[in-house]
Parts: sequence; C-alpha cells; structure tokens
Amino acid sequence: MNSLTKDVEVLRLSKDASRRTHAAVVQEIPLTIFLNDREIVTLLCTGAHVESLAVGFLKSEGLLQNRKKIKSVVADEGDQTVRVFTSENTEMAEQLFGKRTITSGCGKGTVFYNVLDSLQSKPLENQLTISAAQIRQLMAELQRRSELYRRSRGVHNCALATPEQILIFRTDIGRHNAVDMIFGECFLQGVRTDDKILVTTGRITSEILIKAAKMQIPVLISRSAATSLSLELAQSLNMAVIGYVRGGSILVYTGDGNLVY
Repeated sequence: MNSLTKDVEVLRLSKDASRRTHAAVVQEIPLTIFLNDREIVTLLCTGAHVESLAVGFLKSEGLLQNRKKIKSVVADEGDQTVRVFTSENTEMAEQLFGKRTITSGCGKGTVFYNVLDSLQSKPLENQLTISAAQIRQLMAELQRRSELYRRSRGVHNCALATPEQILIFRTDIGRHNAVDMIFGECFLQGVRTDDKILVTTGRITSEILIKAAKMQIPVLISRSAATSLSLELAQSLNMAVIGYVRGGSILVYTGDGNLVY
C-alpha cells in the first residue's frame, strides 16, 4: 500500500499559524494498454492491479469476449504497459481506434460506445433484495477498507458485494479504473456478477452505470450523487441506484422495489 503514495513537503496553514510538514499524495502513472500488439489507450491510474484493469477495460469496451481465448496478460512495470494477447479476432479494435470520447470521470477514462446505444439493451433480470441496514453496513465496510484514501485523500473506492459482505475491493484515482479492475478480475476468474452489488464512493454517472449494466450488476450503491442520464438509463435497464449513503441518510433514486424493510 505504501508504494502507491509519495511523501511530499507542504506548507500547512491554520487560522493562527503556518508550518512546514509532509503529506502523502497518491501515485499517478500513465498505463498504456496493448491488444495483440496494437496500442489501444493510455489510462491514468495508481499502478495497482494493472492486469485486471487492462482486461476489465478491454472487456468493458467490447474488445474481449471469450475468457478462454486469452493467451496471456503481460505487465511491464518499467515501460508502464500491459499487453493482452488473445486468439479472438480483434479487428473491432482497429475500427474503434480513433473514435474514443473523453468522459467526465476522474483519470480521463475513455469509452468506445455511444451512451444512447445502451437504451437498446435488454433490461436486467433484477430480483436482488437488500435492507437499509445492509446498505449502511456495506458502505461502512467500504470506508473501513479505504486505507489509501485516508492517507492521501486522492482516490475513489469500489467494491463488488453481496448484501451481506464485500467480495472484491479496489481503489484508484479514477472510479472508472476501480470498476474496470473489478470487471477484469471477475472476467478472468469466471465470477458471476448478475447477483451482486457495486458499491462506490464516486458519482454514479452514465459511464459507470453502463459499465455495471455490461456486468449485469442490478444494484449500485454510492456515497455520492447520481446524474440525470444515469438515472434515465437505470430506469430503462431495470437497475437500482442508491446514493448519498452517509451517516444515517440513504437516497433511493431508482429501484425502491429492491429494498426490504
């Protein structure tokens, strides 16, 4: 964990005084992802879990489909690259290369899809139920695990969970990266996600909503707010969006039928 931060000298000001001290800042590196030796994108990230981040990004953007056809995933810390090799036909990568759009997310995440296309998606079979007490418990556990945030105040945290517990926890400077790490881990390990929950500290935007929808995750829980487009998409895709989980407060934007009392 310590390798993901650096200590820097700062001037700390208070109402009555100033002093020189040190503060931890989170590491930020450019990570270039290659698919079958073709450069696809450079993401800004902490440098942690780069293999699952790369695979999750490629899978999320539709460039990988079959886990069994992945030949290897090779990370080079010195070059700050991850090279993914697959026997799949990757001509789509060439078609989509150059059609990238910059999203509103931290770390300048990239998406290859048109957001409105997701409105054509098949609504999820959403039968997952969760109580208010479980929602608060999951957010408290997410916060408890957020050691890097407490050190640096510079990252977002995400987790894949059941109503009872967190299964996979990831943290990064961008919530898109943290979600892709989880996506990649699940894809590589064959973990089922259509009966799980995504818990995050970041805003629920349309990009995050669509990433979750591609994983068939029916419920999203955040400490922060949701955007209007994400809620329109959630309604059309039969997804529950729950935000502002802080203190005793819970704001159910969509999917109140998922709550049990």
